[in-house]
Amino acid sequence: MPASTAEQRQGAITAREQRARAPALGFASTKALSRAQLLDAPLRWPCPSRLLQELSPAAGKAAAGMRSLGLETVGDLLEHLPSDSRQARTVAALGDGEQATVAVEVRRIAARPVRRRGMRPLVEAAVFDATGTMRATFFNQPWLVERYPPGTRLLLHGKADGRRGFRVSHHALGVDAGGEAPAAGPDSTAVAHYPASDGVTSTQILTLVQSHRGALDDVIEGLPAATRAAEGLPDRAGALAAMHFPRGGEDLELGRRRLAFEELLLTQLLFLGRRARRRAQHGAPALAEPPSLTERWLASGLPFALTSDQRAAIEEVGADLAQATPMQRLLMGEVGSGKTVVALYAMLRAVEHGHQAALMAPTETLAEQHFATIQQLLAAEPVAAALLSGSTPAARRRDIIGKLDSGELSLIVGTHALIEPDVCFRSLAVAVIDEQHRFGVRQRAALAGRDAARPPHTLHMTATPIPRTLALARYPDLDTSKLRELPVGRQPIDTRLLSGDAERADAYRLLRSELDAGRQAYVVCPLVEEAEEPSGADAAALGAGTQIELRAATAELARLSGGELAGYELALLHGGMRPREKQQAMAAFASGRAQVLVATTVIEVGIDVSNATVMLIENAERFGISQLHQLRGRIGRGEHRSSCLLIGSPGAGAGTRLRALVTHSDGFRLAEIDLELRSEGELTGTRQSGFGHFEIARLPEDADLLERARARAEAIVAHDPGLASPEHALLAVELGRRLGGEDPGPIAV
Repeated sequence: MPASTAEQRQGAITAREQRARAPALGFASTKALSRAQLLDAPLRWPCPSRLLQELSPAAGKAAAGMRSLGLETVGDLLEHLPSDSRQARTVAALGDGEQATVAVEVRRIAARPVRRRGMRPLVEAAVFDATGTMRATFFNQPWLVERYPPGTRLLLHGKADGRRGFRVSHHALGVDAGGEAPAAGPDSTAVAHYPASDGVTSTQILTLVQSHRGALDDVIEGLPAATRAAEGLPDRAGALAAMHFPRGGEDLELGRRRLAFEELLLTQLLFLGRRARRRAQHGAPALAEPPSLTERWLASGLPFALTSDQRAAIEEVGADLAQATPMQRLLMGEVGSGKTVVALYAMLRAVEHGHQAALMAPTETLAEQHFATIQQLLAAEPVAAALLSGSTPAARRRDIIGKLDSGELSLIVGTHALIEPDVCFRSLAVAVIDEQHRFGVRQRAALAGRDAARPPHTLHMTATPIPRTLALARYPDLDTSKLRELPVGRQPIDTRLLSGDAERADAYRLLRSELDAGRQAYVVCPLVEEAEEPSGADAAALGAGTQIELRAATAELARLSGGELAGYELALLHGGMRPREKQQAMAAFASGRAQVLVATTVIEVGIDVSNATVMLIENAERFGISQLHQLRGRIGRGEHRSSCLLIGSPGAGAGTRLRALVTHSDGFRLAEIDLELRSEGELTGTRQSGFGHFEIARLPEDADLLERARARAEAIVAHDPGLASPEHALLAVELGRRLGGEDPGPIAV
């Protein structure tokens, strides 16, 4: 290689570096460079290995803080993005004792002699911005005289003393070296603010980023040029530069959205790849024989007419089951919309083909309710079915396991007990997982993945409606069916928001009038025992210093028995009770012996008593929209009009949630409101298969980016499903890096 070329590549400033150093950073920065400057810029190849270099070791608390933030390499540092950018204060605006960050330029600097024993060496600098001059004092850092000569621009964080003095606690080089002094007012320098830790401040992190600024040139661009051009996106290095060194909040947001698009695109590629691999799989039993049992059951076995949504879902499920490709379908059903009927249809299709089917629920209460409903729906159909849970007696359990293994038992309903190691199926063709979000990834896969060579068809069910934005983010590889219609005969529910003792008294008068008319009621409390403390999330929802009497089910039962509901028969139900006690309480309420069920949210799913017409929810501000909507779904199941009474002391945020329940009865609309009020991270929960909640993207704020990323991912997968073409090579590398080298597996459930 010619020496001149080697010198060019070794120390040259690239066009990218010029953009990073331009007066206006971010995406407007390229406007500051002429086309000739860009073309004349010497060439320098990126060297990604430099990003793997370890950061200079820190000591003590700083080292622990760096480790806790995951900052070990230069690449880690550049990927540690600021959470926001804050305008630096001006010199003239500083108040006495104010903690602030200022953007200034050094006019002169010198070490100050210290004669008193024990005093730390001082460095004093005269610094200025467009509004004035002040004296900055640095402690125990005499080398700064050489490091910060006159003309150096700095970001200083510290405390003003009111006499044009500023005691510096942390400092970093400014956006660029030399040049004009920072301007005052709204156009003053923006300061990136980083997530920090004990022992490491945001300013110290900024100092590190400044010192490794040149490494931005080693950042690899994963997005194909065609994608960036079509979407109007800058390169990755430019986006990182805009976030770390913004001239204003606009730069930070533009950089974040570019990186968010990449994050969303990679996620969609991951899940679409899984879906493509799943659809290419074979080995599932093809349930394609003409219907016999299911046809007879649908024609005469149901005590009600199917809704159009149920009929459509049954057709979609039937088409999936007829294929040798294992079904992976998510059935989203409005509360009380009849998901169990669709699930039973899928299970009976397996039975009439000589195979087995299983339904797994997260709690014994829900499993028992499903089993009772299925027995009722089967009527006289000769199908061998059983219930298996943790409380199943040992002898009965051995009998059930033996019949599953031999094939004598066609249909099983159960809890986590179905995935115990000793439970074996002779020929499992359909697996239904109810309230699937309550199971972990491995638990769901354990039921559906017992036989890799002959995987069953899997139907996932949820009573929590999921808006499109969240469905694309969380389940983009699953086929979906929705049940929005309620069965004929379901009564509208009158929902009211009440507060204070007077309105609580009115609520109990209404409840007593319904009991006297022969109906039943629920009283729901947020706690089991009075000694319980609010959780972190609950405490945050209530607000600091909030003093609210929290109702506990056990204490409320005793209080009501001697107070507002004296003379009525009450029963207690909560998650801490023994299985036999729960069964007795549920049986008493279902039979009508108990007129009121005082309970916690254990009744959220799995309770179906058509005679219950009133639900009174204490401390309603403690619950989320989805949970309240599911609780409300326990009533309105009979011929009489029902009332849901929300009693609480809502603050601003809780008031919005509760008023949404009063205004809307459509669970899908409520789910959209819930997503708007909360965030994707709070809704999706734990990490799964390499991706958890998004680190950069924000939902629903970035819903438009998600839609664009989905469309772009579909186009890429359609033309290059294996990401094998040269233009997608770096995209494939980035996808592998995000997954940590793990095999994502054939499905995401």
